[in-house]
Amino acid sequence: MTPQDYEFLRKILKERSGLDLSSDKQYLVESRLIPLARRVGLSGIGELVQKLKAGTEPLTSEVVEAMTTNETFFFRDKIPFDHLKEAVLPALVQARASRRALRIWCAASSTGQEPYSIAMCVKDVAALAGWRVEIVATDLSQDVLEKSKAGIYSQFEVQRGLPIQMLVKHFKQIGELWQLDADIRGMVQHRQLNLLQDFSHLGTFDLIFCRNVLIYFDQDTKVGIFERLSRLLESDGVLALGAAESVVGLSDAFKPYPERRGLYRPNTARAPRAGAGSVMPLRAVASATR
Repeated sequence: MTPQDYEFLRKILKERSGLDLSSDKQYLVESRLIPLARRVGLSGIGELVQKLKAGTEPLTSEVVEAMTTNETFFFRDKIPFDHLKEAVLPALVQARASRRALRIWCAASSTGQEPYSIAMCVKDVAALAGWRVEIVATDLSQDVLEKSKAGIYSQFEVQRGLPIQMLVKHFKQIGELWQLDADIRGMVQHRQLNLLQDFSHLGTFDLIFCRNVLIYFDQDTKVGIFERLSRLLESDGVLALGAAESVVGLSDAFKPYPERRGLYRPNTARAPRAGAGSVMPLRAVASATR
């Protein structure tokens, strides 16, 4: 791969998905895109770039998906889900007692392990029985969303982070695979979405999981996304970020949740900033990496 080819790919990935590759990630691009090039009958990265420059839209989308699809697993990092069960859901049960409804957004949901982990936590809260709980899972890739909808996972996938009691309680074995029960799958709605575009049409939420995705964006993009996330979160709602992510030093749209690392609340005391969080004009309907 020539330096010129790499710069072209960096630019298109930044524009289409927000993925901000540093100058030393050629190995990552080659490992993800050489198999794609061969699958579509091209000799390598150079020929792939020429096809992209010719404006082949389906191929461009495949390149973006190949670069932004990443791994996930059930109950990843554990602590956010402990917070969810111990603090967030009990507080929301009290705060929403009159309407008996919750809306949760899982951004960059990949193959579904995170939104389904949330669904299993919700299912195990007795006080939420009979409530209307809507979990919206969004991602860049239609392929991973389709896998998520099916709720079928390999033995390796269910062994990564999923407690055995959860496996027995919520899954059925199909040959060498495991499928989530229909009631858990039915709690999650799937939509293709780009975090760089306007997402106000999703409506407001009581809880937003936006974990392990913002680390791939540059600072200006993060600031804009935080601003727009704050507009979709109820004033007493909660934002959950990944272990390596924080709003501190980037945005005053949120303030830390007391004694719960990685959780944030909207900062309702701040003065609104004119023009903050403008949306980048993109053509793709996409999201980002999990």
